[in-house]
Amino acid sequence: MARPDPVNSEVLSAVRRALRERADPVRGAGAQAYMKSTMPCLGVRVPEVRRIAAAAVAGTPFASAGQLRATVLGLWRKAAAREERYAAIDLTGAPLAAGDMLMLPVYEEMIRSGAWWDFVDPVAMRLCGLLQANREEMSAVLVRWSSDPDFWIRRAAILSQLKAKAATDTVLLSQVLETTMADPEFFIRKAIGWALREYSKTAPEWVAAFVAEHAATLSPLSRREAVRRLPAAASDA
Repeated sequence: MARPDPVNSEVLSAVRRALRERADPVRGAGAQAYMKSTMPCLGVRVPEVRRIAAAAVAGTPFASAGQLRATVLGLWRKAAAREERYAAIDLTGAPLAAGDMLMLPVYEEMIRSGAWWDFVDPVAMRLCGLLQANREEMSAVLVRWSSDPDFWIRRAAILSQLKAKAATDTVLLSQVLETTMADPEFFIRKAIGWALREYSKTAPEWVAAFVAEHAATLSPLSRREAVRRLPAAASDA
């Protein structure tokens, strides 16, 4: 049995040290209240968290994709502050993770245990790279996720192609949206509208036709968000 890859302890130490050096307790208390979080917030702004994560990896690069996964999970699971989990998500943007299906269980753990939009949404964006590199396998995963009992998993499936633009698989998008559009959950309805609104920047005719076809099933919230960027004539169709 293969031994698990060791974590990059230098990256972990650098991230944790830098986050605490830049902590703003007053801002952190406000952020924790805004996020309705039981986990403390340090008050470090998201762009600064990204810079900290990038600098830590630049100082001590990952030796392998396995070490990256181990380090990400180590930082995520032992996080004492919300920003540590933000940094863990940022670490998954490394080239070693791109298209690697072994990242899928990492992302799934982050979504299920994170269970709030500030964690789930950026992780969902990572699924797009996996889909582009492993289309058949990931399409089946996302279809399955769209009916998962955990609505955060369902939300991730909806948002997985948010940044795909012209590479969007409309058959997959339709299937995921049709599976979820009757869902009463606010975060699902909002995600459906967001996914359609974003794709309308690339294919407004497709989105207008989809909204018209499903007018009886789409929630008012989803429809309102979906047509926000469409020409008035198309949004009234």
